Amino acid sequence: MAASIYPDFPPKTTLEQQEYLLSNINHWSILNGLAVRPSASLLSTSTDLSRTLATTAPVTLYPSLFPRTCFDEARAIQKAYNELYAAIARDRDWLKQIVERLIEVDDFIAKLWSVHLEVENEGYVQNISLGLFRSDYMVHTDPAIPDPKPSIKQVEFNTIASSFGGLSTKVSQLHSYLNTTSAYPPTSSATITPASFPTNPCIESLSLGFSTAHRAYGPSRSSPSLPLCILFIVTIPESNIFDQLALSTPLQITAGIPTFRLAFSSILDHTSVFSNKDRILTYSPPHSPDTTYEVSLIYFRAGYSPSHYPSSASWDARLHLERSAAIKCPSILTHLAGSKKIQQELATPHSPHLANFLSRTSSSDMIERIRNTFTAIYPLDATPEGQHAIRLATSAKDSEGYVLKPQREGGGNNVYGSKIPAFLAGLGDDQQKWRSHILMELIKPPTLRNSILRNGEVQSGEVIGELGVYGVCLWRNGPGEAGGKNDGQDGEVLENWEAGFLLRTKGRESEEGGVAAGFGAVDSPCLVDV
Repeated sequence: MAASIYPDFPPKTTLEQQEYLLSNINHWSILNGLAVRPSASLLSTSTDLSRTLATTAPVTLYPSLFPRTCFDEARAIQKAYNELYAAIARDRDWLKQIVERLIEVDDFIAKLWSVHLEVENEGYVQNISLGLFRSDYMVHTDPAIPDPKPSIKQVEFNTIASSFGGLSTKVSQLHSYLNTTSAYPPTSSATITPASFPTNPCIESLSLGFSTAHRAYGPSRSSPSLPLCILFIVTIPESNIFDQLALSTPLQITAGIPTFRLAFSSILDHTSVFSNKDRILTYSPPHSPDTTYEVSLIYFRAGYSPSHYPSSASWDARLHLERSAAIKCPSILTHLAGSKKIQQELATPHSPHLANFLSRTSSSDMIERIRNTFTAIYPLDATPEGQHAIRLATSAKDSEGYVLKPQREGGGNNVYGSKIPAFLAGLGDDQQKWRSHILMELIKPPTLRNSILRNGEVQSGEVIGELGVYGVCLWRNGPGEAGGKNDGQDGEVLENWEAGFLLRTKGRESEEGGVAAGFGAVDSPCLVDV
């Protein structure tokens, strides 16, 4: 971690001040739905038989300091990022080239691709796609430069189940409330001012994305007509249910759109696809089995992890939805576009792909601004870039500035710095295992401190913050010519906007104490000029 660029913050508090602050946080959070279901590890099944208990979501006691220029830049480039990933999802030919290199090393990607191929062979009946994206960044300061200016560097780009949009709005409101009601000690006023809190429109903006896609679906295609609905595909039980309800409730109350939660494991039990050429998707709620809805939009909050597919029936369910006429958020191709391999292809030094995808819709200045958010990311393969990466990764000295990540989404087990050469040596000569990883240049965030409340416990010390910026993009895929190219050139973006932000803060990994590694929380930015 680089040296601090921030003023001394948060302030020291007395025991009485902290108890008063915690009391306000807990009461406001439960009153306003900034909550989660308690972890199963904290409660016995007999204690919460109906899964009715709620507790304050993991939150920071204070908003975390964040450079105003970095925050503004992350939001300013989000629309171009939306266009970029919409273009990637439309370009089946380019995606095919990338995915076919992954199939040997990632069976999850292979199965997702096989779903696409099966639907493509039958013929897609829905040419509109909705992307609810989130681009995640960390603040970077180069420790080799005296008095470095902070910049943002992208950690990853999420195209499926981009969570915490609901809670992010609420935690911004919480921190503003605590400041307004003088729950913070007086010494904090030198840093926290009303101008420090940017308005966070996540709930309103993301819900608007769903209702816009719902309208784009058009009237019922059934005869006789059926009422339309939106389906949230979820896991059950779901500890993060209140985050999801924050998005679905405005659809029902404000937009008047019936919106239902359906467990991924129950898709085939409660939905049907018409066998005619329209392939209309219908849903009959278990609580009202005689009522049938036509599904306009499917929002996946499940289906992103291999663990969500325990059997062949799970894959049948994903295919069942993908081949239907409902708009998907995301489609299978948009899901694939969010893989780490795509990020690596864009960010490898001297890669032409970014400009190729954006040259028709974005200025050269905007393309360069997006390129500036990349850290160098390399494959570990036989290409010149891959061979360069292997030399870096196997060098005790050069590997210090890198992290080794598995290609598989949700794979975890990142390997840092000096531990990389020994890890790779343990893989032996198995090139398939080498190719299942990417090498990414480390981001160096400045030193930052905060306190985190999680499961009733407070930990204070050095933390790492990660800013996520949401985007909504609705596009129409081009028809493509039979036997011709599917390069996405004849598609079009219908709607595109930046949709708010999320700050997640976790304890810095350190042997020197502080907040425990992985002790994470939702947070909000306190903007400062540095």
